[in-house]
Amino acid sequence: MLREIISNEWYTALIVLCLCLLALAKLVNPMRFASFLGVLGTSKYLKIYSREKKSIDRFELLLFLNVIISGSIFLLISYSTLVEPLTFDIILFLKTALAIAIVIIIKVFLERIIANLFAIPSIIEVYLFQKISYKHYLGLLLVPINIVLLFAMEPNSMILFVIFGVLILINLIGIITSIKTNQKIILHNFFYFILYLCALEIGPYIILYKLFTDS
Repeated sequence: MLREIISNEWYTALIVLCLCLLALAKLVNPMRFASFLGVLGTSKYLKIYSREKKSIDRFELLLFLNVIISGSIFLLISYSTLVEPLTFDIILFLKTALAIAIVIIIKVFLERIIANLFAIPSIIEVYLFQKISYKHYLGLLLVPINIVLLFAMEPNSMILFVIFGVLILINLIGIITSIKTNQKIILHNFFYFILYLCALEIGPYIILYKLFTDS
């Protein structure tokens, strides 16, 4: 029996939209989508497609939109469970989605600027593609996770913390895999790459943690 949810129609519509985005991505490039599904277990997708292009394409755009929508749904569910009950508000959802999109875009933009300053743009382009691919994969995983949390299981703090842990672990696997894939190039520019990691990978999380603990 399905759980009664406030504004369930909105969540259902957004879930359907995510499924449509994923279906369109598969339609745009079936072979690439099939390879993308195995990105967690093999580096084939990362090796092939990181060398094919340097700018965003339709396939990545569809996956990026799914990340924004599915990520916003998960954040609203988490806030409603961990902080205070939250009635769905489309304006709040749009603000959350916009905030996620802005953070991701600005971070990528800054990463490319710093990569040019450190004279390692070719390394960072490949690294960014691989890292973004794992974020797209997280967006893919969030679709069934959101469906379960909304329609099949009452979310609680323990379940959400486990999900957060799994998502963080997958993200770390993505970073480590990207570093291992490009380790020869990175070793030749090790000092600059460490500066890059400190500035844009470790630094932002320390700041967010500090803001969170202070608040």
